[in-house]
Amino acid sequence: MTLRLLDALRLEDGRRWGDVATDVQRTDALAVLDRDSTPYHWLGRARGWSKTVDLAGIALEVLLAQAPAGSRSYAFGADRDQAALLVDALAGFVRRGGEPLGDLLEVQAWKIVVRKTGASLEAMAADEAGAWGLRPFFVVCDELPMWPTSRGSKRLWEAVSSAVPKTGGRLVVAGTAGDPAHWSAKVREHALADDLWRVSETHGPPPWMDEQLVEEQRRRLPASSFARLFENVWTSGEDRLVAAEDLAACVVLDGPQEPISGMRYVTGLDVGLRHDRTVAVVCHLERGVVTLDRMAVWQGSRLRPVKLAEVEEWLFEVSRRYRGSIVADPWQAVQLVQRLRSRGVSVSEFPFSAQSVGRLASSLFLLLRDRMIRLPDDRDLLDELANVRLRESSPGVLRMDHDSGAHDDRAIALALACHRLVARGEEGAPMRVVVSRRPLPERPLSRRDEVPDYERRELARRGLGQAGDTWFARKRLRRVPGAGRASALDRRLSELGIDRWSVERGRADLDALMDRAARSER
Repeated sequence: MTLRLLDALRLEDGRRWGDVATDVQRTDALAVLDRDSTPYHWLGRARGWSKTVDLAGIALEVLLAQAPAGSRSYAFGADRDQAALLVDALAGFVRRGGEPLGDLLEVQAWKIVVRKTGASLEAMAADEAGAWGLRPFFVVCDELPMWPTSRGSKRLWEAVSSAVPKTGGRLVVAGTAGDPAHWSAKVREHALADDLWRVSETHGPPPWMDEQLVEEQRRRLPASSFARLFENVWTSGEDRLVAAEDLAACVVLDGPQEPISGMRYVTGLDVGLRHDRTVAVVCHLERGVVTLDRMAVWQGSRLRPVKLAEVEEWLFEVSRRYRGSIVADPWQAVQLVQRLRSRGVSVSEFPFSAQSVGRLASSLFLLLRDRMIRLPDDRDLLDELANVRLRESSPGVLRMDHDSGAHDDRAIALALACHRLVARGEEGAPMRVVVSRRPLPERPLSRRDEVPDYERRELARRGLGQAGDTWFARKRLRRVPGAGRASALDRRLSELGIDRWSVERGRADLDALMDRAARSER
């Protein structure tokens, strides 16, 4: 196959396309124009690589040499002006080609039409209505990674890409690398794995671009922007809550986790009745790492809001299984909180303010950045976290925000639980109890949250160390045999030479302790 027409087209500087095109440009053009090649093409190039001009030349050859009479082809962009750039570039080829091309093609404001056959190419926006009825012969989606993240743009992509098989047409996606959180990243991942797609990606600026100008852009732009625009590297923006690689590293759970005896749990609750979702997230902290144990989501609508009675029953049941407390945004949840408290559930409120929201954002950001949170492989949760942005609402104060058409309800509920766990250090382990061999002047390990000074002095004088890390709550002391007062168990263990023992995992450690005592007695 040859590129006779494309080679003869004149660029704005008067040179012919065929005289200056690189091997990458020629290879891509040949692949797209080959009717026996794959029907789907992904052309990824950095800024300056003549993507739009090359596509215009390819589209011109399609219209004149391949498009059937009356067929319709389309160019889509982030908006109609972006899509019109391809039509403008095509019109420029027509003007510079003189009478031969002018006689063959009619140039309109948003459309190019072949006079003899009626085949056309029209520029359309990424929010254009009526896309589900299209029957395209040839489709170009220009700068797909820059399209809006709205639901309308995603549905347009679904409409256009699913329409191509109806006519046996071709689809070309062209653009510079974007943010891995953008929905087009999944399109690219599919293209890389599917045999019906051809993926061609070129990294770095084109050879004709001035190196000094490129370096000026490197100094001026944020690192992520330069990597995407001039190196064609998919990377997260500086304002993202979490980088793609950090988020992927946190996904280590295969589903909901069963409760652990002796562990302290916190449930974060964010209530939305109509437009937003109601989300409850159960988490625990163990050795500095937060684990997302269970999550529930309720979606309401304007006509059928979320039924808070269902949410209440779920929270009540979870509070019984996962011994712990609930932290909730009181907005829209005052009555729910009151009913739960009347049923014996511990619920604390987290009023939202500029400062408190900043603490939520910082807590979740640090856990994700340091990979100190364990998450399930939940697609909706991961998509939401990947798309949450950090905005500076005031100097030094961050808040979580989301793109238009997206949500952050799961992120808020998770942040509520994480902040409470990390801020208060509410770990279920370890528990440590130290028991003296000999009687002390007063009863050791009184049922208090702090160790009295006299107990510290007496145990230190006998070389037994500090009298336990009894920062844990009083009710937890009651669940550990021997903690809180010198019992028969403590005295018996002392007689067997066991003067220090700990319970970190509840019954399992206690059983091991009893086995150790039995061996010592023998």
